[in-house]
Amino acid sequence: MVKQYMRGLAMVGVVTLAVAACGSKPAEETPAGGAKKDFKACMVSDSGGFDDKSFNQTSYKGLQDAVKELNISEAKAESKSDNDYPTNMTAMVAQKCNIIVSVGFKLEDATDKAAVANPDIKFTIVDSAPAEPIPNVKPLGFNTAESSFQAGYLAAAMSQSGKVGTYGGIKIPPVTIFMDGFAEGVRHYNTTKSKNVQVLGWDDAKQDGLFTGDFEDKAKGQNTAQNLITQGADIIFPVAGPAGLGGLQAAKASNGKVNAIWVDTDGCESAAEYCSVLITSVQKGMDVAVKDAIASAVENKFDNKQFIGTLENGGTGLAPFHEFDSKVPAELKSELDAIKADIISGKIKLQSKAQPKAS
Repeated sequence: MVKQYMRGLAMVGVVTLAVAACGSKPAEETPAGGAKKDFKACMVSDSGGFDDKSFNQTSYKGLQDAVKELNISEAKAESKSDNDYPTNMTAMVAQKCNIIVSVGFKLEDATDKAAVANPDIKFTIVDSAPAEPIPNVKPLGFNTAESSFQAGYLAAAMSQSGKVGTYGGIKIPPVTIFMDGFAEGVRHYNTTKSKNVQVLGWDDAKQDGLFTGDFEDKAKGQNTAQNLITQGADIIFPVAGPAGLGGLQAAKASNGKVNAIWVDTDGCESAAEYCSVLITSVQKGMDVAVKDAIASAVENKFDNKQFIGTLENGGTGLAPFHEFDSKVPAELKSELDAIKADIISGKIKLQSKAQPKAS
């Protein structure tokens, strides 16, 4: 996998136990009540934070589920900016964690350095993988191009204006993979139905499109979505963490003219206030994958083989339609099921270069 874009930033040595203050939330340790196992599972968020109603929140649920089900303790560090990653990783090493979970592509360098410097600690990272395998690092990848293909087909079929829009937070593979799949799904709909639904905000052939520049600024997300709406898009597909919530705000403010599709988790559960505008969500089973990785370490079954969530193994997929269930025609639901089967069988081959490859 391409190394993270942050290479140029100076990294703090992760073997240092003195933690310099750089604006991140102090690491919090929460022992499980009556923990029977002398085992601590830890997590470092990316800059979106643990309450992003999306990526980090779903991953943290996996840690919480592991703590509850395995009766172990936890510690966590919430990053406020990209500069916090080395410091927060150092803090988790100092907490004497048995396994440290890094949430996101942007933590790749900090994770790699910590893992090499601390071979007795297990690490797992969501949405990234070392350029060369590291014995104590387990990558967790998700081929969301597959489920986003379904989302694109669905959006094209449900659009009344003939235009759908998408935008990202930052142009990195875990973001563009959604946008690629979405564009390919719309194209498949056009080919199958002899239609001409347009995708605004992303050109997968040129790998060029709209990005807010971060995952935190909801106002930027709302403005970007409004730009797409002004151009005629009536279904929005934001791939931007908390900044994507701004897109949902723009859709809700349209009073029924614009709807959306959420990412990473079921938006009707994580952001229920927007359920009325959410047709569905492209889910990533990060909670299950994180919990399983922690369990493997607890049970001394940990390995560094990359996990890739797919439609076939249930690691990714479309969420229920919730309030749109009666609005999505039965024929369209059957077509989505057929598309899923065709992707799994290989009849439909996705082109996105951002798809994770088995190590």
